[in-house]
Amino acid sequence: MAGEAVEFQHDGVRVSGYLAHPEGAPRAGMIVIQEWWGLNDDIREIAGRYAAEGYLAFAPDMYHGTVTTEPDEARKLAMGLERDLAAREIDAAIGWLKSQHGVSAVGCVGFCMGGGLTLATAIRPSSGVDAAHVYYGGGMPEGADLSKLSVPVMASYGYDEAERAQSLETALAAANIEHDVKVYEGASHGFFNASRNFHADASADSWERARAWFALHLAS
Repeated sequence: MAGEAVEFQHDGVRVSGYLAHPEGAPRAGMIVIQEWWGLNDDIREIAGRYAAEGYLAFAPDMYHGTVTTEPDEARKLAMGLERDLAAREIDAAIGWLKSQHGVSAVGCVGFCMGGGLTLATAIRPSSGVDAAHVYYGGGMPEGADLSKLSVPVMASYGYDEAERAQSLETALAAANIEHDVKVYEGASHGFFNASRNFHADASADSWERARAWFALHLAS
């Protein structure tokens, strides 16, 4: 699928990132939110996979040009992220896809740090997101914030985050939110990343679940 670096302004917020185009008219939009490494080739490839499924997929650059492969640097970048600004950029990207590209629904999927940002997006009434898939989120909202969820949420975790998965599933059930939370035995945090803790079976299964989830909840 064709992809390009883009920069735009929407509702007074300037956003940059990577846009992957489907063949033909998009079935819906998709926001793909990076891990703490930054907007790297792995995240661009995931955006391309969603584009191949018919989505107009946009990966916002949360670090505005900075990418790293070093864990210590990634940790510093994640801790230094201005989350209020990140929220405005994600909301602007969703609004841009809907208003400028004619998609009626937009999903959001995020990994590690991006998983936490994805769940926060699902909580925010201002986001306009229609469905979410959280991968082993870092910096996850907890407690009372989870009661504000109002859109369908899928979540995929490794065995090392089973407690976090159970906490999220309990909150989603209490809020009567349609959900699908799965823990993959034998897989660990980051299992979808082809260059890190990749787990082939968990990655493949979570991808098929995601395809079905978004096809159901983002249908026009």
